[in-house]
Amino acid sequence: MGTDTHAYLSEVARGLAPRADQLVDVVLQHLRAEFPEVWKYEDIAAAAPVSLSQHITTSLDFLARGLDSTEVRTPPAAIDFARLLAEHGVPISQLLRIYRLVHADLLQHLNAETARVAGSQELINEMTVTLSALAFEYVDRTSEQTVAAYQRERDRWLQRRLLTINEAGTRIGTTLDTTRTAQELADVGADHLADLVTVDLLSCALQEDETHPAAGSLTLHRVARAVSDTWTDPTVDPGRTHTHPEGSEPARVLATGQPVRLRIAADDVPTWLAMSTDRGLAEHAPGPRSMLLVPLWARGSPLGLAQFVRSHTAEPFDDDELLLAREIASRAAVNIDNARRYTQERATALTLQRSLLPQDVPEESAVETASRYLPSGSRAGVGGDWFDVIPLSGARVALVVGDVIGHGLHAAATMGRLRTAVRTLADIDLTPDELLTHLDDVVIRLQREKERGADEISATCLYAVYDPVSGTCALASAGHIPPAVVTPLTGDGDAPASRAVDFPEMPIGPPLGLGGLPFETAQFEMPPDGRLVLYTDGLVQNRSRDVDTALDLLRDVLTRAPASLEETCDELLAALLPQRPADDVALLVARTEALDAEHVATWDVPCDPAVVSEVRAHASAQLAAWGLEELGFTTELVVSELVTNAIRYGRSPILLRMILQSTLTCEVSDTSSTAPHLRRARACDEGGRGLLLVAQLTEHWGTRHNPEGKVIWAEQKIPPSLAEVPSGSG
Repeated sequence: MGTDTHAYLSEVARGLAPRADQLVDVVLQHLRAEFPEVWKYEDIAAAAPVSLSQHITTSLDFLARGLDSTEVRTPPAAIDFARLLAEHGVPISQLLRIYRLVHADLLQHLNAETARVAGSQELINEMTVTLSALAFEYVDRTSEQTVAAYQRERDRWLQRRLLTINEAGTRIGTTLDTTRTAQELADVGADHLADLVTVDLLSCALQEDETHPAAGSLTLHRVARAVSDTWTDPTVDPGRTHTHPEGSEPARVLATGQPVRLRIAADDVPTWLAMSTDRGLAEHAPGPRSMLLVPLWARGSPLGLAQFVRSHTAEPFDDDELLLAREIASRAAVNIDNARRYTQERATALTLQRSLLPQDVPEESAVETASRYLPSGSRAGVGGDWFDVIPLSGARVALVVGDVIGHGLHAAATMGRLRTAVRTLADIDLTPDELLTHLDDVVIRLQREKERGADEISATCLYAVYDPVSGTCALASAGHIPPAVVTPLTGDGDAPASRAVDFPEMPIGPPLGLGGLPFETAQFEMPPDGRLVLYTDGLVQNRSRDVDTALDLLRDVLTRAPASLEETCDELLAALLPQRPADDVALLVARTEALDAEHVATWDVPCDPAVVSEVRAHASAQLAAWGLEELGFTTELVVSELVTNAIRYGRSPILLRMILQSTLTCEVSDTSSTAPHLRRARACDEGGRGLLLVAQLTEHWGTRHNPEGKVIWAEQKIPPSLAEVPSGSG
């Protein structure tokens, strides 16, 4: 009976073979009705009839020839159909349901034909049982191969997706530039997902002022655009501004942070798209289009919108492609937000730092200066480099350059605090080593006050004091590189033919903030028309060259530098920093001038109150020689008070010195370390009013200490009418 059953089944299969096309049509209609979501993919819809035809033909041939199930091979078209489902992300459960439905329909037709051919119910029953067994064997065998093909294709797709995500991770966010990052997102999208990708950003992501769009609308700025090789329409160029009405798909995407997938036909364009400058997407590109609107959200806030458009590609975006677009857009949004935050902090730090640096360097006849500050071009951000020029008593001037370790707002704020501390310490005329010792204490106190988890505070500083009367420069370093000293060799005037450049040997103390270690002052002579070049390490330190090479280049530039200090600064930066510096750079170039004897008058004063009147006479005669008789009354009072105090409370030798520069300075020195204090005399007091009068009648006065004792000084402004002072001597 078994043999008869197989023979009857073979006859049934051969009888159905001529009607295979009809069976394909019937099963295909059933599939379309049961799985409409699969038939939205045009390539799947085109491949289904071929796959179904080969499947039915192979099944009937299996029955007609009585083959063993091990000899069955799944039709190639069915394998391709499974791969298409995997490529579009159709779940494997859908594939198996399609497979079961096809074979259930075919089995139903076979059973119907069996009932018609068989002559008895017993034979019908036997043929039905045998047919069911053979059908399960066939389904098990072919479905195993189909599922394996599906899984291989799915694995390849997932691998391609992972590679695309990894590629996006390396290509997107290469710089901390908002527009550049948006363009990188568009380029990756055009290479892997869409014919056209555009990126629109809100004003907040572009560092523009926050503006409120018109009621019921949303304004975005087109910042990036990329197309595939198939795109030819010259539309949607960057630089445009889009206004999307409230309630439109772009507005909802930005408001909710959820992407939207659209199918757009030329005769059914959404109102928001028809009203925008992107209406060319719907008007000029042929055929139906698929569009993804993907939000650019970061840290819970919207930054913009990415549009992925397919016009020349027939296939619409599927769920997996939506997830992929969302993934790379999310990564790009984080990078855009990082760039925005970096730009904000960098701009704030740079503004703070520039506001703390000297805006107008004081005009001092002792030195002429030129300076430059360059922020770093790296991602590290603005640093804490600074420079300063501080007028001191006795026509002296302090030149300062320093570098706070670190970058960002914290470094800039610390720099401002240290610059203020240096100016405060300079006002009490400390020697360079003493000033750095006190500044070291300031940094240690800042370290104790710093917030938990904040970076350690440390800094380097070079403090130099130039005295135009003696022509000497005293300086001390707290971990800072020495300056360059430029000496004229030949030529005359402001343009010597050549110069000698030296880096003086000097003790380099520890950086500020270590505490407990001494600083030392070095001193050397500065010739007239010499130059002192102070700089931070960002000028000479570079990964592409060693410091010695940079110093040789610095020496070469200074040897042939022009007379103009401004041009000297420009040439130094051009030679040493052809590109944006990796670290901040502060540069201060000072030309030193000496005060000749005609601008300085000095007298030894005996320790005798009777000589005070004689000293006043010398001072008046000197004022007459300088053409400053109008300052006679105040000067005589100052000289009388300072000399009298030195005779009464100080120790010999006593020296009076008058210095004529942009101001008139009177100095009295003695070997006592006791300094006078300003006080308000009582009505019954016979003294105590002298220094009060000095303070009231002069611009500045003060005390500075030195190894020999102290100097009391007072400074007067020279009226504009007396600015042209004739030369003379006292």
